[in-house]
Amino acid sequence: MSVKPVELGELKDGSFVVIDNIPCRVVSHDKSKTGKHGSAKVRIVAIGIFDGFKRNIVGPADQRVDVPLVEKRAAQVISIMPDTVQLMDLSNYETFEVKKPNDEEILSKLVSGAEIEFWDILNEKHIVRVK
Repeated sequence: MSVKPVELGELKDGSFVVIDNIPCRVVSHDKSKTGKHGSAKVRIVAIGIFDGFKRNIVGPADQRVDVPLVEKRAAQVISIMPDTVQLMDLSNYETFEVKKPNDEEILSKLVSGAEIEFWDILNEKHIVRVK
């Protein structure tokens, strides 16, 4: 798995975090200092990058969590099937299939020969935009 550990208190809005083995983008974070001898608590609200579900983490600020390493790469569309899109990575010419994106704007621009950007997160590839 391509992740790196960071402390919960270091996460900011817009950063990525792995919750329940699903990569998510942080949409809000709150820090609260408890009593005189207590440690600061952090509440993170994040949305799954690929599934759109909301997830929460609450814990001490020094708790370690995993942050996924996002690899942004370019590919060319080879063919479009009913459920998947066949792509060729432009850096190593590897061919692979990914699920069709849900975004109608991306789907409307998706044609054979088009150049796209895809993200490889936790060994899952997803089309992000058409160049």
